[in-house]
Amino acid sequence: MTGYVYMMSDKPRGVVYTGVTSDLHGRVWEHRNAVKEGFTEKYKAKHLVWFERHPNIVLAIQREKSLKRYLREWKVNLIEGFNPTWSDLFDRIDELDNPYRPHPGTEMWDDYR
Repeated sequence: MTGYVYMMSDKPRGVVYTGVTSDLHGRVWEHRNAVKEGFTEKYKAKHLVWFERHPNIVLAIQREKSLKRYLREWKVNLIEGFNPTWSDLFDRIDELDNPYRPHPGTEMWDDYR
C-alpha cells in the first residue's frame, strides 16, 4: 500500500503541519473539514501545500519522523521546491506526483528501486 507524507498550511510561509497517511485524498479532506480537533483545526492549516509518495506506509512513516526533526526553513525549502506559490494542491493530487528518492547508496535505496 502506497504511503504519503504531506504538509498542510494556513497561508504561504505560515503554519506548517507534517503528517503521514495511506489515503491522501481522505486525510486531507478530514483536515479541510475539521473532522477531528487538533493542530490543523486549531491553526486553520487547511491547504495541502506539499506531499511525496512512498512505496509503502512503513517507509512513509520513517520519512515523516525524519521531516519532523527538520528545521522549519528546510521544510519551507521542500515546499517551495515543489510548490513555489504555496497553492492548495488538493484538487490536483491526481495530476501531480512527487516520489521520494533517497540518495543512492543509502540504507533505504533498495526499498525505492
